[in-house]
Amino acid sequence: MSTRLSPAEWVRRRRADFVDKRLEVAGARAFGRLDSLGESWHIVDWSETGLSRRHDESDPLGARAGFLAVGPGGVYAVTVADQGLFRVHVAGDMVQINGRRVAYVAEARRAASRAAAALSEVAGAKVSVVAVLAFTGVGAVSTHGVPPSCLVATDRELDKLLTSGGHRISADTAARLAKIARDCAP
Repeated sequence: MSTRLSPAEWVRRRRADFVDKRLEVAGARAFGRLDSLGESWHIVDWSETGLSRRHDESDPLGARAGFLAVGPGGVYAVTVADQGLFRVHVAGDMVQINGRRVAYVAEARRAASRAAAALSEVAGAKVSVVAVLAFTGVGAVSTHGVPPSCLVATDRELDKLLTSGGHRISADTAARLAKIARDCAP
């Protein structure tokens, strides 16, 4: 028996490795820019929670990463999409990258509602989670009407977006919610 891969399997494996690498780099790029938020903010990676998501193999543009940002401004479910060199058009709920429509806004909302449900169940009180869609890459982002109930930003603007909400919860509450998020069961 041969352990050699067929050409189609080899291409699938290489593509999956490429998408996984882009996912890792995009998440790290957005995550690294949040150092300026301060000690009262807690960043919880999806992989540290029971809320981790599987990425869609049918997505031609690949990488999406995500994390929860919990701080005085509230709780945010950040979905990071790698746009690469392509221009992004956002018009309401529609996101178009390189001529292809992608369902990133719907995915960001699902991530936020899943996080809100899990946090609310464990905390015993209603926890509001805001959906955020952040793009990494060097292409331009043009918006013609932002989607309702989802914030859109680039990775360079993400820290300003998260702090623009003011102080809605205390630093102690933020720390407790971050601990709950890390302890959520899958």
